Amino acid sequence: MLPLAGIKVLEFAQNLAGPFAAGILSQLGADVVKVERASGDDARGWGPPFIDGDSGPFHAVNLEKRSIVLDLTDPAAVEWLKSYITDVDVVVQNLKPGAVERLGIDAASLQAINPRLIYCSLSAFGRDGPRRLEPGYEPMVQAFSGLMMVNGQDGGPPIRTGVPMLDMGSAMWAAIGILGALYRRVETGRGTVVDTSLFETALSWLRIHFSRYQADGTMPPRHPTGSAVLVVFQAFETKTGPVVIAAANDRLFAKLSHIVGRPEWAEDPRFANNAGRKEHRQEIIGAIEAIMISESRGHWLDKFDAAGVPCAPINTMIEALDDPQAAATGMMQSVPNLGSPMMGLPLSFDGERPSIRGRAPAIGEHSDEIRAEAAKRQKAAGDC
Repeated sequence: MLPLAGIKVLEFAQNLAGPFAAGILSQLGADVVKVERASGDDARGWGPPFIDGDSGPFHAVNLEKRSIVLDLTDPAAVEWLKSYITDVDVVVQNLKPGAVERLGIDAASLQAINPRLIYCSLSAFGRDGPRRLEPGYEPMVQAFSGLMMVNGQDGGPPIRTGVPMLDMGSAMWAAIGILGALYRRVETGRGTVVDTSLFETALSWLRIHFSRYQADGTMPPRHPTGSAVLVVFQAFETKTGPVVIAAANDRLFAKLSHIVGRPEWAEDPRFANNAGRKEHRQEIIGAIEAIMISESRGHWLDKFDAAGVPCAPINTMIEALDDPQAAATGMMQSVPNLGSPMMGLPLSFDGERPSIRGRAPAIGEHSDEIRAEAAKRQKAAGDC
């Protein structure tokens, strides 16, 4: 049995952060009902390419849900939703700031009907502050938060991360908050309002950088593949492609020194400890670069692996998925009634990863089914 089996979730969210938060819950076993307008979640159109008429990103974050079409600007639809909410455990929403209050489906309104309801909101900038009502998307919040300024080459232009880490990270924080609220409800019997935002998530990702700034008052330099703290801890070019070497302590650096034919580095006061290597970063990195380019990637990977120095090729995502390690994890899973595999959850329970039980829904695919279930429950309650 999946850990959230029996938990009912109502999602009125679109794009990425809110749907992924609810998607995590659905893959953990919750029954997630996705409320959509007649045209559907905007993310359905994030293509081409498309899979069965909807974009790949939509499928990726909406697996195993049921879809009902409701016009939330219609008072009758809102009244139906309020009657439905009596049997719901969790609401996940990321509508435009101010919309849920205007529609009468905010936390206070719905918890007045169902005091056990856990109500989770995801926004761009958070529930408080002068920007609380501003909408926002991933790139603008990465820019505003300072996250872009810690990526890329020092002295070069700011760079956005290649994955939507604020949307997906906020979804993870939302899911964590919901799980905590469900646990607390066991003791209190009451629901909780959970809030998170892309901006808060960005600040959280920057906690290590900020801690360094607090220590010495200087902005951390950027290192495209490496670390501002550890040396040697970055990528190096070889004859046949780059590799990352993570000699994260003095013992590993000593091994590296022997591998590249410079054992004296391990005793050199400039390089023997990380503080010295950091002070003489350009000198030691330049020397290693000149040696690494002389041989192939495979040559160096074999040498470092044999010595127990952490290293890895810089793969494309296809190369990574083709590696036997990816197959061993079972992360890529087949999806019932969908011709394309999707990523499963990156966790297991008692050694077993939750399998994907269903594809993402078509727009309003389950409207009749959900309404019939609600009517049956209301009739049963009336008969009692």
